Amino acid sequence: MIAVLPIIAAAALYFLVVFGVGVLLGPMRVFWLEPRIGETAATLSEAPFLLAAILIAARAIPKRLGVRADMAPLAGVGVVALLLQQLADLALGSLLRGITPAQQLTRLERPAGLIYLALVVVFALMPLAANWPRRRAGHPEP
Repeated sequence: MIAVLPIIAAAALYFLVVFGVGVLLGPMRVFWLEPRIGETAATLSEAPFLLAAILIAARAIPKRLGVRADMAPLAGVGVVALLLQQLADLALGSLLRGITPAQQLTRLERPAGLIYLALVVVFALMPLAANWPRRRAGHPEP
C-alpha cells in the first residue's frame, strides 16, 4: 500500500522550495534582465538556476520525508507538485500581473513560453528521475 501523506507532504515542500526560488528570481528576470537582453535570453539565463533548484529539491525532499523510491510514489510527488505549481502560477499571474488564464496560455506560444513549458515538464518528472533506484554491479544504492 502506498503511504499518501508522505507523498503529499513531499510534493508540497518540493513545490514551495522550487516556487520560492522562482519567486525570488522572477522579479530580477522581469525588471532587470528582460529590458536589457530580451525575454527569451532572460528566461534562458534564469533556467539553470531553476534547474539546479529542481534537481536538488527533487532529490533531497522525497528521501527526507520517507517517500518510497518506487515509480508510483515518486510520480505522485511530481504530479501533485505540478498541480500546486500551476494553480499558483495562475493565481499569481492574475493577481500580480493582471493576466487572464487565456493570456497566460497565449504566452506559451513564444520562445520564453516554450522554455517555461520545458522547465515545467522537468519539474514534474524530476522527483522520479532523480530518485530512480540505481543498481551497480552488486552495489545497491542505500
